Amino acid sequence: MSGLDAARLAAVISPLRRTLLAAARDAEHLPEIPDAQIEIIRALPRDTASSPGELAGRLGLSRPTVSNLLTAMEANGLVERRPRPGDRRHVEVHLTAKALDLFTRFDRASSDLVAAAAGALTDDDRAVLAAALPVLERLRDALAAPRRTP
Repeated sequence: MSGLDAARLAAVISPLRRTLLAAARDAEHLPEIPDAQIEIIRALPRDTASSPGELAGRLGLSRPTVSNLLTAMEANGLVERRPRPGDRRHVEVHLTAKALDLFTRFDRASSDLVAAAAGALTDDDRAVLAAALPVLERLRDALAAPRRTP
């Protein structure tokens, strides 16, 4: 890996993510929502539904883990499990208006915080960050690919 300090990159990514999450929560006075629940919310775009098994496969988690997460999320008013139309033996998971509102506020606060922090950087630094985005997206996808393979 020519010139890439993988340990340094890994050491930056996790704290960066936690810092952004905490700052966004503070900015919007958002409740503490575990990362795994946020990933479920992210995996259910607006006006879509998935079965618990589909969510487990998409996120690379076990079905019992997803079931436990959904139980907690349902208790907190973040998801609803409803019978699948035409096949009442299966359930679909839907986000609630509360979850969509929290997620919209979190994304807006995160974007605003990143924009403000990037504004303190030099033009050259911002250009490097912009150029790195596609590479970081491919890195994310490469890291997620093994989790999605059965």
